Order: sequence, then C-alpha cells, then structure tokens
Amino acid sequence: MTTIWTIARNTFREAIRDRILYGLLAFALLLIGTSVALADLSIGQQQRLVKDIGLGAISLIGVLMAVFLGITLVSREIERRTVYTILSKPIHRYQFLLGRYLGLVATIGVNVVVMGAGLAALVLVKGWWHPNLLAALLLVTEELLVVAAIATLFSSFTTPTLAAIFTLGLFVVGHLTGTLRTLAERAPEAATRAFAAALYYLLPNLEAFNVKGRVANREAVSLLEVGLASGYAALYLVAVLALAVVVFERRELR
Repeated sequence: MTTIWTIARNTFREAIRDRILYGLLAFALLLIGTSVALADLSIGQQQRLVKDIGLGAISLIGVLMAVFLGITLVSREIERRTVYTILSKPIHRYQFLLGRYLGLVATIGVNVVVMGAGLAALVLVKGWWHPNLLAALLLVTEELLVVAAIATLFSSFTTPTLAAIFTLGLFVVGHLTGTLRTLAERAPEAATRAFAAALYYLLPNLEAFNVKGRVANREAVSLLEVGLASGYAALYLVAVLALAVVVFERRELR
C-alpha cells in the first residue's frame, strides 16, 4: 500500500501543477458567480437557477477534469518513458495503475470541494441553504469517480484521443440507459430484449447520480437513494478498475 500511496501523491502533485486544471476551475467558479446575475432576470426562479447552474457547472467541469486528466494517466508516462524506470523497480503494474487513479481521485476531490464551497457560500449568503445540496455534491463526486475509472481503463490500452472519445461516449450513453431499459422491456423480439438488457446492466447508469434538477426544485433526496447510488458506484468502480488492471498487466509496453 505504501507504494500505491507514493504514486498517488506524486500523481496529485503533478496534476495540480497543470494550468488547464486551474483554467477549468476558474471557469466553473465564474459560471457559479454568473448564475446570480442570470437568476435576477428570472422572477421567482432565482433559487432554482442558481442551484441548477451551479451544480451543472461543477458536474461539467468535473467531467472534463476526469476525462482529460484520466486519459493521460498511462500514456503520458509511456511518452516520457518514465514508466520503464518506475516498473523496473520492485513495483507491480497494478500498484502503478491504482496509484495513478488514486492521485486522480484526490485531484477531483479537491476541485469538487473548492467548487462546492463556492456554490455553498453563495447559497448560504442568499438564504437558500438546504441539506440536499450536500447529497447532490456527493453524488456528483461519485459520478466523476466512475468516469475517472472508465478513463483509466481506456488509458491502460489505447491512445489518449481514442480514450477521450470512448470515455465521453460512455458518459453520454450512461445518461441514456433509461432508453435501453425501456427497449429491454418493450422490444418485440426476444433477442433484442436480451441484448438491450445486457447493455443496460453492463454500461454505467450515470442517471443514478443525477439529482441536480430535483435539488434545484427543492425536492427531497432520501438517504436510502444516496446509499444505493453510493453502493452502485463502489461496485462499478471495483469492476472497472479490476478490468483495467488485467488489461494493463497484459499490455506490451514499447
């Protein structure tokens, strides 16, 4: 574990020095601040707009961070040829990959805390605070960790460009799994129903983490719902990272 934490710490230090990261963070905070001006243009909808835009900005910027940092976890080290030096030491490939992922998790976590604190401060000042905002931020974070794991998987065997395309594609599909479920239930042919059902269970169900609209409309988010989503995130993370380790262990590094 010491080796994994050491790699994670170095990955985190490397990530927080990336200027693109600060640009995305500044843009997110700007969007959150701008939401107040936009909300003033809408009579009676100020609270909903501020929370909706704020949570949407955190989710969008967080996904960009997870994808564009995650897809270079392995490829950057291969391009620099530092991976050969690292793996020539008594370090297993799984330790390297998990360490890189945990460093990315720390980076995402810090940035979500900063963006979430900005939104929470704004909501508190306006007198619109509600505990369900914390639930929304937690679920957004869990969604980002799943996306980061998917990016890590693709980075373990393909190029950054393809990894970005695949990860963003799965992110979009992950919010459309309800359509697959409907198809699995209503398709006239048994083969189609079986195929749609298989895709529904294999692909990430990112809608399980999407409560932003409900929080913006001041609807309740139950602890049971948060717990089920958290359990699903944990299981999916373990499965994706295990697959990433298997793939990376078998990859021929050149």
